[in-house]
Amino acid sequence: MISCQALGPLHVTVNGKRAPKQLMWRRNIALLLYLARAPARRCTRDHAIGLFWAEKSDAAARQSLREATSTLRRYLGDELRTEGDQLELAAGAVELDTEQFDARVAAHDWGGATALVRGEFAQGFKVPKTSAFEDWLLVERGHWHRRTMDALIAHAEERLDAGDLLGVDKPVTLALRIDPLSERALRAVLYRHAIAGDRAGALAAYKKFAARVGKERGTPLEPETVALAERLRNARLWRLPVRATATDAGVEWRRAPLIAREAELVKLLGCWRDARTGRAALVVIEAEAGFGKTRLAEEVVARAVFDGGVALGTRAVAADREQPLAALASVAGEWAERFPTVRTAAAPAPNLVTALTEILRVATKEHPVLLVCDDAQWLDGESFAALGALLRNLARAPLLLVIAATGEPKPPALAELRSRIGRDVRGVAVRLQPFTVSEIHALVRWALPAYKPAQAERASRRILADSGGNPLLAVEICHAVAQGLDLGLTDGAWPRPLTTLDQTMPGDLPDTIVRAIRVAFHCLTANARAALAAAAVLGGERVTAKRLGAASRLKGAALDAALDELEWRRWLVAERRGYTFVARIVRDVVRRDMVTPGQAQRILDGRE
Repeated sequence: MISCQALGPLHVTVNGKRAPKQLMWRRNIALLLYLARAPARRCTRDHAIGLFWAEKSDAAARQSLREATSTLRRYLGDELRTEGDQLELAAGAVELDTEQFDARVAAHDWGGATALVRGEFAQGFKVPKTSAFEDWLLVERGHWHRRTMDALIAHAEERLDAGDLLGVDKPVTLALRIDPLSERALRAVLYRHAIAGDRAGALAAYKKFAARVGKERGTPLEPETVALAERLRNARLWRLPVRATATDAGVEWRRAPLIAREAELVKLLGCWRDARTGRAALVVIEAEAGFGKTRLAEEVVARAVFDGGVALGTRAVAADREQPLAALASVAGEWAERFPTVRTAAAPAPNLVTALTEILRVATKEHPVLLVCDDAQWLDGESFAALGALLRNLARAPLLLVIAATGEPKPPALAELRSRIGRDVRGVAVRLQPFTVSEIHALVRWALPAYKPAQAERASRRILADSGGNPLLAVEICHAVAQGLDLGLTDGAWPRPLTTLDQTMPGDLPDTIVRAIRVAFHCLTANARAALAAAAVLGGERVTAKRLGAASRLKGAALDAALDELEWRRWLVAERRGYTFVARIVRDVVRRDMVTPGQAQRILDGRE
């Protein structure tokens, strides 16, 4: 069996061994490659002569062709037929990677397809004095260039959709090596940096690429590329202190990758893309506290914004069950300014549905809109009714409504709204599950790359027992171990039967989790620790930046950097009305273990 890898430098084997030199003579292997790729795997003798021996006399050319076919038949046997004026390869006589590539593309197996790509078709291969063959090779290279680039970008986009940012690197790097001026590949790079929160890295890559295009191509960049770069420039800039991304031990602090949520993210992004076409949709994310519902919603928001959409989010708290959801125009000040005809809660107003519909109808004419309501289990019935009415009134608008909620409490209105999915409302409902040992093992391999396989296996089982598979706690333990926490010195397991994270008291947590929270607290900058302590002591369900600044005695840029650090490291989550802890139990541990009575009193004395 002759096997030929042509998607890159030619590599030929015979029965698994390197092809002999005689077979690899340029015209011999070129004839074999041409026949393997020709329609029906055949050509006439005269055509083969015109391709490879046009410069010779007819007699000499035919003798050269006989010698070439004799060499090929030595390795192909009867699978090379030379009857009459025809040269023909039997089906399967040569195993081509291009055929495997086509089969994997047809199955949308982008990872399998791109694994076959090593470069351009027959990269670096040429046969002197064969202009007709060189013309064929040029056309063939163009065909496979387009095919392989499409597959590489599709693979990168698939990995982006799955939240696998590291998986994006290999296909886009190869794509840019094959075509350094590919703007599709550049856009995948920009998305990858942007979703990772590396705005500076994305803009640096764009600037370098634009300079290269200007020098080598001399044409403007595509409008889609320019628009994406402009959205990056206007994106949020995290005001993080230098120490916020590194610990005293010199270990770089990184935000954990999205693990075990690939299928859910793909479904949600499919809904977003469907909604962008003018078909409003609903997404419901249900998960216990700490299971990543907010993180999953954030992943969708990041992609929606860089797709040119407008995202608006709000977070409900228990007190919201006693009052209707405020009009979105009152939450988003810039919307209130742009749409002054829509009255807000501060003035006599039309009903909530009318106000929201008018705002969103105008907004969706300019951009697709993504609305996120987190901790929606605390919404009142009237607010759920309003959200349902929005989906009905704006059914043909580019609108996606994302509702994230915990399992308890279970508002009947949320169950009713969710039940409409698939009936009169487009969309999906997903429920996030705890991490399994294999998923925690993936987290351990990322957080603790120096661990040997046996160490990683033991650590994974221990973290699963200590965290109960809760992703938030598993991530914190991994970070703490990276900072030096010794799991051998801690004990206990969590959770207790029928107990959720929000129902747990600090004293109910195993030592591993409590110590992990302590380690993470001490890895914060001094200002971030002060702001976090203030948030824990002030308690409540939502604390404004102004109150946190007064209580922690931080002002201006110092307060901004501290709050950004806490949000970046996922201690706090923010929306326009204030900050809340990612998980109540984390707040309780900080208040109990990290703040002295004197500090607590000073914080309370300093609040406004």
